[in-house]
Amino acid sequence: MPENDSSPLLVVLSGPSGVGKDAALNELRKLDRPWHFVVTATTRAIRPGETDGVDYIFLDEPTFIDMKDRNEFVECAEVYGRWYGVPRSQVTSGLEAGKDVILKIDVQGAATVRQMAPNALFIFMVPGSFEELQDRLSQRMTESTPEMELRLKTAMDELRQAANFDRQVMNSKDNLRQAVSDIDATIAAEKQRSDRTPIHLL
Repeated sequence: MPENDSSPLLVVLSGPSGVGKDAALNELRKLDRPWHFVVTATTRAIRPGETDGVDYIFLDEPTFIDMKDRNEFVECAEVYGRWYGVPRSQVTSGLEAGKDVILKIDVQGAATVRQMAPNALFIFMVPGSFEELQDRLSQRMTESTPEMELRLKTAMDELRQAANFDRQVMNSKDNLRQAVSDIDATIAAEKQRSDRTPIHLL
């Protein structure tokens, strides 16, 4: 068996807002794999039920901008008026510990990460239908109507980019377990590839 099995993998999980990326991550954590889950930093307000440092690293805008100016993010962007960023330390510490690193990020951010780590595994979550996505976003009730319309328009644009990813995983209504199983199997298959090269952030 090639030694590449011990070489850590960077897994980029992306997809439109509301497709269920957070729900999938919660289930993936329960699998007890040797994975490191990257926590994204954001300037948006904490939502009910969220925990700082677990769901997101919640920062005020001056702190975030200071980190951005010091190049401490792998990728960052302003989305819907709020900043989101992937702390470089979150990725490098996982890789240096020999763990596969799971990074959840939007489609725009995934394109930036692809330039820095082209040999990462890019997985795109798609909804069972666009109507399902619309239902999930409306159930959140955390966005105003204009923001909801913007998110739906953005989601349509993002879904058109699914073909740019290595794998697509469907998260259809009431079938999250299958989506999680598919992600797990995709990571396992990638680990077995003999031609896989180690991850280095450019």
